[in-house]
Amino acid sequence: MAGKSYRDLMAWQKAMKLVTEIYAKTEGFPKTETFGLSAQMRRAAVSVPSNIAEGAGRGSNPDFSRLCWFSMGSCNELESQLLLARDVKFIKENVHLRFENDLSNVRQMLTRFVQSLHDSQ
Repeated sequence: MAGKSYRDLMAWQKAMKLVTEIYAKTEGFPKTETFGLSAQMRRAAVSVPSNIAEGAGRGSNPDFSRLCWFSMGSCNELESQLLLARDVKFIKENVHLRFENDLSNVRQMLTRFVQSLHDSQ
């Protein structure tokens, strides 16, 4: 990523957009979930772009790759939480499907990026 910022990565940009959407959607969750599912979803969503940014600052492809894998793990965590939110009727099916699609896109971008990091070693 010589000469570029993590902000230039499409995966980071998409993950940041997803975070803002998760924050907006969880605003409508019951107040009893402020420290429950809402907080968990927000933490998982924030973790995705945060790990990408941290990895970019580590200075080595293996470290960057490892932190991108952490981001993918957070995508999986958020996916599980979205399923629960759907099942308990905090979000509608169409909203769930949109978030699932967004997460899938971020994971695919991260997978390709990690592969490019490995290829450039």
